[in-house]
Amino acid sequence: MPLVQTHDVQAGLLLREWRRARRWSQLDLALSAGISARHLSYVETGKAQPSREMVGRLADALEMPLRERNALLVASGYAPQYPEHGLDAPQMARIRQAIDFILQQHEPYPAFVMNRHWDILLANDAAVRLNRHLLDGRDSPHRNMLRHFFDPGDLRARVDNWEEVAGELLRHLHALAASAPSDLKARALLDEVTAFPGVPSQWRRRELGSVPAPVLNVVFRHDGRTLGFFSTLTTFGTPRDITVDELHIECCFPADAATAAFCHALKEREPTAVACRSNGEALQAEPR
Repeated sequence: MPLVQTHDVQAGLLLREWRRARRWSQLDLALSAGISARHLSYVETGKAQPSREMVGRLADALEMPLRERNALLVASGYAPQYPEHGLDAPQMARIRQAIDFILQQHEPYPAFVMNRHWDILLANDAAVRLNRHLLDGRDSPHRNMLRHFFDPGDLRARVDNWEEVAGELLRHLHALAASAPSDLKARALLDEVTAFPGVPSQWRRRELGSVPAPVLNVVFRHDGRTLGFFSTLTTFGTPRDITVDELHIECCFPADAATAAFCHALKEREPTAVACRSNGEALQAEPR
């Protein structure tokens, strides 16, 4: 009997993790991928090595993100298929141009560019202005949207409907952790934010059947003023780069005329030039 190759076993373990995360049986996945359940069983146990084409079919059936598709290819003994470039790379010039245009056109309302772990990579001037207004002129200590809303020393104290907002953000994070079993960073972030003071213990467990809402409503209360926003998330269709696959743009819209008027007035009163980079630095602004 031939020896089982190490990468075959790794590929089988990854497939089994993803299949169980989707709550699928071997038959479910085999039917969706157009292969026999027996062959899939051999792949999962390392008795058979999947071809590169089969890896692609299984990844399609499981709706795996590009980063995880690369991991499955490598575990199966193949070279990764999808590149990963930073937003400042020459190959990303058109993507960056489109992103910058969206951020600028959304003024005077806040807009952010985030990765799948809700790290803030870019933000427009309006986002910095509002953040500084809510924090009495200081910059946020974090570059992650979840930490913004869960840390009592950050924006959390200014959110009037905090339980609603925090619960909705956690639904997104729980969904990510459940749908990507190999994403250890998502699980670590989930443990971190649910450990902040005042977070209900039951929030550490995923509420089965709970689906994140398509629109997030946030109400800030500060300095005797109430500001209401609703936000939408935009992603890039058919991405071929890991960075693009994991990006989403959050655009915040005023929920009422008073909030819209305040955003316009804040822009006139406090113009800023944002120095926001994708290297993990805190959000900062420089006077024009």
